Amino acid sequence: MLDILKKNKVWLSVGIIWLFHISAVIGITLGNLNWFIEKTPINLGLSFFLFLFIYPINNLKKVTALLLFFVGGMFAEWLGVNYQILFGEYKYGHNFGPKLDGVPYLIGAYWALLTFITASILDFTTLPYRVKIIGAAGLMVILDFFMEKSAPTFHFWTFSGGMPTFENYWTWLLVGILFQVVLKLFNIKGNQVFSLNLYLAQLCFFVYFYFYD
Repeated sequence: MLDILKKNKVWLSVGIIWLFHISAVIGITLGNLNWFIEKTPINLGLSFFLFLFIYPINNLKKVTALLLFFVGGMFAEWLGVNYQILFGEYKYGHNFGPKLDGVPYLIGAYWALLTFITASILDFTTLPYRVKIIGAAGLMVILDFFMEKSAPTFHFWTFSGGMPTFENYWTWLLVGILFQVVLKLFNIKGNQVFSLNLYLAQLCFFVYFYFYD
């Protein structure tokens, strides 16, 4: 039994990810918004756990990169939330779990997670490495774009004035490029199947709710 689980751990993880996201889409559509959205920390925490399980983050180089992206993401968001320096004027809601000076710990983990999986999606192509870096950062921005419309409804975060300005997306791209460059310098590659499915599950979820209204 353990051998079967080890051999199929990627597809089992992919199945769990899609199950959670599809269940949330159905549940929210049927009117159970609060129940499902309050479980956001569980969903993101599970995705992060599966990410650690599949890659895995099992040596000093990978741990260092993960910590850099976590701390870098937290610091960028801290500047944004407290000083409106990077992403505009916004604040986080209550559905991202515990916070450090207004910034949820999960958002730091999410920056790290997105950096790794978007890089992995493009790493297995024959594109030039500069295109891979910009393309991976672009995938991060695309996901953020579709998240923004639902974020206030889901009590993730709220921008002053309702929606973010171009500054938010431009900064996301620049920070994403910086993180992707660091990842390339570390020469870390992940699992393409897992990364692609996790990204698509989240993208499909937020695209659906982008057009849901």
